[in-house]
This record gives sequence, C-alpha cells and structure tokens, in this order.
Amino acid sequence: MAAAAPLAGVEPKALEKKPIKFSNLLLGGGLNMFEVTTLGQPLEVVKTTMAANRADSFGGALSRIWARGGVAGYYQGLIPWAWIEASTKGAVLLFVASEAEYYAKSFGASDFVGGISGGMAGGVAQAYATMGFCTCMKTVEITKHKIAAKGVKPPSTFTTFMDIYRKEGIRGINKGVNAVAIRQTTNWGSRFGLSRLAEQGIRKVTGKDEGQKLGGWEKVLASGLGGGLSAWNQPIEVIRVEMQSKKDDPNRPKKMTVGNTARYIYGSNGLKGLYRGVTPRIGLGVWQTICMVALGD
Repeated sequence: MAAAAPLAGVEPKALEKKPIKFSNLLLGGGLNMFEVTTLGQPLEVVKTTMAANRADSFGGALSRIWARGGVAGYYQGLIPWAWIEASTKGAVLLFVASEAEYYAKSFGASDFVGGISGGMAGGVAQAYATMGFCTCMKTVEITKHKIAAKGVKPPSTFTTFMDIYRKEGIRGINKGVNAVAIRQTTNWGSRFGLSRLAEQGIRKVTGKDEGQKLGGWEKVLASGLGGGLSAWNQPIEVIRVEMQSKKDDPNRPKKMTVGNTARYIYGSNGLKGLYRGVTPRIGLGVWQTICMVALGD
C-alpha cells in the first residue's frame, strides 16, 4: 500500500531567526519606558511599600504612599533610576530572550520550553547587566521616607548614591543583585513560557493552526495570563526588597544573604510575610508582560 502523500500546500512552519536590528533594541527600550511611566512605577511603589512594611494592608500602603506626596508619591524613584533601568533592560531582554528562544527551538524545544529558556536567559542578562544598581537605588528612594519620619530631612538621590558608593563600593550599590537575578530569571521564564502555553490554548480554542499568528486581543489575553501567574515567586521579591531596604532593625542580619534574609522575614512575619505585596505584583506582572511579550513580539 502506497504511503499517503502529504496534503498539498501544508508544510511545517520554518523556524525563523529574528534579525538583530538597532530598531529592535530601541523597541525594547521604548516599550519598557512606556510600561514604567504609565502603570509600572505606581504598581512598583505599592508592591515595594507593602514588602518593606509587612504589617500594612493594601489600603494602608496606599495611604502611606499618598502621605509621602500625593500622586507624586506613586512615582517615587521614577527619575532617574526607573528610567535608566527601563531604557536599558528592555533592549537587553528582547535581544537575549529572542536569541535564546530561537536556539532552544533549533534544538527541538517546544514553544513552551523555548519561551521559558528565552525568558530565563533574558532575565539573568537584565539583572547583571543593567538592573542591579537601579533596583537598589529605587528601593532606597521608596524606603528612605523612614528617615523623614524621625524628623530628619532625607538626603537627595545622588547624595544617597554617592554615600553608599563611598562606604560600600560597587557591592553596596548592587546590594541584592543575586536576589534580583533569581527574581528576573523566574519572572521572565514564567512569563514567556506561560504566555506561549496560553497562546497554544487559544489556538486550539479558536481553531488556529500551530504557528499561525494570533490577533491583538488574543496576544494581550495570553500575555496577561502569563504575567499574572508568574507572581508565584513573590517571596524572592520580598527578600530582594528587604536586602535593599534602608531599615534600622537590630534583629536584621548584619551581612544579608538571600538565605538569612528569608529566615529573618519568616521569623518576623511568618509565611504570609513572604507574600506581602503579591496583589500589586500580579497587576505589575500582567502589565509588564502585555508590554514586553504581546507588543514586543
């Protein structure tokens, strides 16, 4: 019996490598600037405030931020640190993630595994290449209001930066960078991977072929699901905030590592302390993933 001939006009979709263009790097930086300047920074400030002040409710954190300066309080740390970070990390993420996802698929990885591989590689590259000192300084900006609460005028952003640099050098301004790397690799591995998985599910529901492009709202839905579900790693974010926070507590470890910081938080606030700020984190994850995965594809 003769083997069945392949259906006319049906061929497996060839794997395409996205070209490395300066315009793609500009797109990554531009999308991140848009993300952080709109909803990103307010959600970041709420998330960081709840992680640093773990006794606060969601409403209490909103009130605390408003008391720091009204609407401007929600954009604390935006200029210059969030803008410096956003303008660089977006380009790094899109470039590295695209390359890593392509090579993973060239070795036979599925869309899901390829997405995870690309996201993890992009997340690690972000953390060590651009995010360490910016994330540290944003957290310092958001948490140094505790100094003001004691009646002392807090120093300016650049005074704080130089003071940390003089006392602790490069390590000081990159404090918590390993926690940032763990957060970023799990963040974007989850976001890209889960978004690709959601895209596959949407294709099945809508009857689209594998590799067929999704519509705009379908990509937004897939990215939103991937971003929201990626907040499972919130304990790493709370640990990162605690490591970078300018908080005076005699019970805090003098030399903070990811491990002893996790034990300190658990001992002070229990398991729920490691999940403080997860609600704004879910919102932030959804918004970031829509911007970087749905719009950046």
